[in-house]
Amino acid sequence: MSKINDNGVVRDMTAEEQTQYDADLITMANYITDRDNAKTTHENLKASAKAKLIAGEALTEDEANTIVL
Repeated sequence: MSKINDNGVVRDMTAEEQTQYDADLITMANYITDRDNAKTTHENLKASAKAKLIAGEALTEDEANTIVL
């Protein structure tokens, strides 16, 4: 079991607290992964849009949306 600081007193977590803590860790890891994937996708679209603009090619709607202010 993990330890918890409960108003200055360190104690073992209850089974319910441990279950919630483990679920929260998984939720946070998934959130971070999703956020990082979205950022990478956006950066890739921006790079693709820039390359197409330089080459004079047509942009996809998603690429155009990345450069619209």
